Amino acid sequence: MKRLVGTAAAATMLATTAAHAQETMKIDPADTGFMIIATGLVLLMTLPGLALFYCGMVRKKNVLATMAQSAAATAIVSILWFVAGYSLTFAGEGSIFGSFDRIFFAGIGLESINPAAKTIPELLFAAYQMTFAVITCALVGGAVADRMKFSAFCWFCVLWLFVVYVPLAHMVWGGGWLASLGVIDFAGGTVVHINAGVAGLVACYMIGSRQGWGRENMSPFDLTLAVVGTGLLWVGWFGFNGGSALGAGSRAVFAIVATHLAACAGAIAWSALEWIERGKPSVLGVISGAIAGLGTITPASGFVLPWHGLIIGAVAGIVCFYFCTAIKTRLKYDDSLDVFGVHGVGGILGTLAAGVFATAALSAAPDAPGVAGLLEGNVRQLGIQAIGVIVTIIWCVIGTAIVLKALDLTIGLRVSADQEREGLDLSMHGEAIHP
Repeated sequence: MKRLVGTAAAATMLATTAAHAQETMKIDPADTGFMIIATGLVLLMTLPGLALFYCGMVRKKNVLATMAQSAAATAIVSILWFVAGYSLTFAGEGSIFGSFDRIFFAGIGLESINPAAKTIPELLFAAYQMTFAVITCALVGGAVADRMKFSAFCWFCVLWLFVVYVPLAHMVWGGGWLASLGVIDFAGGTVVHINAGVAGLVACYMIGSRQGWGRENMSPFDLTLAVVGTGLLWVGWFGFNGGSALGAGSRAVFAIVATHLAACAGAIAWSALEWIERGKPSVLGVISGAIAGLGTITPASGFVLPWHGLIIGAVAGIVCFYFCTAIKTRLKYDDSLDVFGVHGVGGILGTLAAGVFATAALSAAPDAPGVAGLLEGNVRQLGIQAIGVIVTIIWCVIGTAIVLKALDLTIGLRVSADQEREGLDLSMHGEAIHP
């Protein structure tokens, strides 16, 4: 559930800033309208946001194939979420899985409400969570762009959703094991960003590098598309993080402002490093830094003050820059669109930052604990967050490796050498962009 749990200090914060969530469950028109908009914004992040962001950074011969991955993830995951994904994530209180009570959205009526979202229709809550599952699967595709079979990616979405995403989402947001430990993740540091980033890294090592990687020019086809995609992602993130408050209130506003400031700080920090080290700030660096800031603030966004967003975003821009350049080269993995360096690393930083900064925001509350209580709460929560990070990484590595190995043994993961040279647009889809 997207709510703060764990330390006494964190619980106090939740009680003082989200009082309406404690009221009797009743559908509120204002919250419902806000969440309808948020749902649309998060879907917009995948189509066309992520599709444009990704396709602008691959070579011309793979533009359509890259966009097709986002479209396929949207269609496949949405249907599977309706069939069983939502039920296994948010219906029931098992440690790792939910129940089958809501398969095919069974039992959801006009007045149904999920206890995790007490003021909006349950069907809207299910649709909102659907968009998170969609973009998480779509993100993984960027790591292996230019070389993964389209059929393999489609089957990856099917299997990975249930083997990796659903159990982890239930453990963190559905009242499962990690939630009971006190792990906090406002909008997806573990479930979305670490999950997608680590899965992308595993896929990079298992599928292998692109032909000519490190030797041939693999410059982006059209960065203008990537900039437009970044803008759509940036605005869509207001629904991603702001909507995770599950209501039109102060917490949503704080999340949106922290999110925006983190994106700005990330863009500036990344660009400044490029300017210092390479003499020029690139457009690719600006948008990469912004996305790093957005991904990193995600797990803490609703639990921190605006100035925390600036710090988190700046740190994200610096750390993710080095992971996408020096460290990536040293580890010798070909992550086509830096899914691990931006989302995986950013998710880890942000999840830990939630433990550092979340309870500090209590200092403005009338019934806030003293400095000693804040420090004690922060240290304890940071340890809990670290457990969440470690469990997420282990779960994702094992689950992703199993899914990819099963696909490799059956339909194969990678296109042939000739198909890769020709380009996936023609070899996988029979289409191409002409001059």
